[in-house]
Amino acid sequence: MHGHGYGPGGPSAHTGGSYVTLRVMFVVLAVVTCGFLAWAAMLRLALVTRKTRDWVLLAVVVALEATAVVLVALDPGDEEFTGSGNTGMAILVSTLVPVIAYYLTMDIRHFSRVAQPVRAAAFAPTQAPPPYQQTQFGGGYVPQQPQPQPQQPPPQPSYGYPAQPAPAPAPAPAPARIDQVRAELDELSDYLRKQEGGT
Repeated sequence: MHGHGYGPGGPSAHTGGSYVTLRVMFVVLAVVTCGFLAWAAMLRLALVTRKTRDWVLLAVVVALEATAVVLVALDPGDEEFTGSGNTGMAILVSTLVPVIAYYLTMDIRHFSRVAQPVRAAAFAPTQAPPPYQQTQFGGGYVPQQPQPQPQQPPPQPSYGYPAQPAPAPAPAPAPARIDQVRAELDELSDYLRKQEGGT
């Protein structure tokens, strides 16, 4: 109920849903066309991942599908496919399953890698709030101020020489404001003494 919520780049149902919708759309497109438009899924994958391997596989799929279309177009059969038409349809259908499997696997893997650092940053523990301390008036809580820790010099290695005492730290100079207040108080006391002595 009371929390920081999701940070920037936190999980969003909209983005995850749009990825799933696109995957389903490209798979359905490939299946409905019997593999004829399977190259569209490979084109999307190549554009998203920008890997050379995906561009090469896109070219292979386009070449296979173009060959299959030419074989189907050259088929002399009127009602049924004969040798070349059957070969063309076999190429289309046989490329359908590997293309869909490869597309889904690589697309899911790519977006899970992209989303992983974002999720890690969104759910990383933030700096813990300061501890709270109850006031003596019984009211609310006041954050406890962290106490500065005195810094100690690192230990000096001894090389067989007698240890020398560390020099005493020099006293810190008084702040300029204190000197100014002190000077004003001295002037005020001189002024008061003159007033007392004059009356």
